[in-house]
Amino acid sequence: MTSIVSHARGTGPAAVTPHTLATRAAIDIMAAGGNAVDGAIAANAVLGVVLPTTCGIGGDLFSMVHTPGAVAPAALNASGRGGSGLDADAMAAAGLTAVPLYGPEAVTVPGCVDGWEALAERFGTRPLAELLEPAIRLARDGFAVSVELAAALGRLEQRISDQPSAAPLYPDGMPPAAGTTIFRPLLAATLESIALHGRSAFYEGRVAEAIEQSTGGIVTGADLAANRPDWVEPIGIDVFGTRAWTVPPNSQGYLTLAAAWLFEQLGVGTDPDDPAFHHAVVECYRAVAWERDDLVADPRFAPLPPDLLLDPNRLGGRLDRLRTGRAQLWPAPAPARGGTAYFCTADAAGMGVSMIQSNFHGIGTGISAGGTGVWLHNRGAGFTLTAGHPNRAAAGKRPLHTLSPTLWSDSGRLRLLLGTRGGHQQPQYLLQVAALLFHAGLDPADAQAMPRWEMEHAEAGVSSLIRFEARVSDAIVSGLEQRGHTVERHPDYPPGWGPVSIIASGAGGLTAAADPRVTTATAEVS
Repeated sequence: MTSIVSHARGTGPAAVTPHTLATRAAIDIMAAGGNAVDGAIAANAVLGVVLPTTCGIGGDLFSMVHTPGAVAPAALNASGRGGSGLDADAMAAAGLTAVPLYGPEAVTVPGCVDGWEALAERFGTRPLAELLEPAIRLARDGFAVSVELAAALGRLEQRISDQPSAAPLYPDGMPPAAGTTIFRPLLAATLESIALHGRSAFYEGRVAEAIEQSTGGIVTGADLAANRPDWVEPIGIDVFGTRAWTVPPNSQGYLTLAAAWLFEQLGVGTDPDDPAFHHAVVECYRAVAWERDDLVADPRFAPLPPDLLLDPNRLGGRLDRLRTGRAQLWPAPAPARGGTAYFCTADAAGMGVSMIQSNFHGIGTGISAGGTGVWLHNRGAGFTLTAGHPNRAAAGKRPLHTLSPTLWSDSGRLRLLLGTRGGHQQPQYLLQVAALLFHAGLDPADAQAMPRWEMEHAEAGVSSLIRFEARVSDAIVSGLEQRGHTVERHPDYPPGWGPVSIIASGAGGLTAAADPRVTTATAEVS
């Protein structure tokens, strides 16, 4: 029996994605004999069609793949690099202090399609054309606009409606209402070409020419043709009786794992209604988040080797300050809303995929690659213009990435697939959920439903400002305030605070849970 609900249990296959249509595509592919990688690629392609304000083939991709018995997952970095025309000196000379968020300077080579091909070649069992067919069909035949997409397109209208690929998103020249059927024939044609010809259909020819023209030569056809993803060594740490894994920099994923290790060392109680529990989670995140912008960069330029980021000897020096029971004056990272889709799949044979794919800020730069239906991301905004900084913008260089997928295993057995969208806030959400699952012992559905917090930017030396969902108890709020935090209440289930996707593997099979904060997010297990 198959379930499509906020949470489900079974022996597999299983999928959790931000949209019902993507979850269904993954399950259908796996039920027809495909594996978890096949299902993840199919889901990703559908998400790019029905949620263009979160992800698409104009963006980047990171993935981890667990195969039964493997001690460590295979990790793929399919993030793109700065184009040949990217010039930090010229931007600084023009008086800019940062890479323009919505300008062509923020476009780096999109890595998604190369990521699909790399995953399919190494692990897939089905032709790419078969995996893209559900997305092509939806783009060609139409799909109903979700509440979230309708709201996003309304917000974006003034910025993107004059782009060559915008007309299908604005039928009759107006933002579509929720429930309206829209069609994306331009994207359908591009996907059909990729299905027939693979990466060359994107990185060469018509699409490549459109990207070069749309970016004013900042990203050239030669940059696109030369792009390749990298299989990299994942980084991991022992925590909560598992080995927790993530992709190394240029991803910020290590923050989740480092904070989880600090949290476990504190030995706080397991009651999630105790303010001390939440104080520890908040402070353990803050104890590592302040350093991110100095350490996360293209690995060729990063100041520390990836394994050292999770070295207990490096992290352990922060424990004395954490044990004071008071909010510390940790510096804090700057905020950014992310346009991202995290999704996970697992098959009945034990393979699991943790995958994240993104445009960054909603629909990215808001620049389309001509009339191809492709919207270009703005991951180059993750660069800095500071001279001498390891993350300074440069051609051929990967920027700091907020994408933070995680995978948790134990002696070659998959335990958990966990990830989220949320820009800089991703490690915050993942740490909260991991602590609730592993330390407090909640099941995935209950962990998803717990009141969630996030924090925005705070200047160096200023105590934390925590924004909690309104249903958090008065006791937790007052307990945090007594420990030196400032707490604000915000509406319950805000869509931007997720969606977190979870697939847990245990003796009873697979348990999948979608996030109630996004109406289209679904979990399905057969």
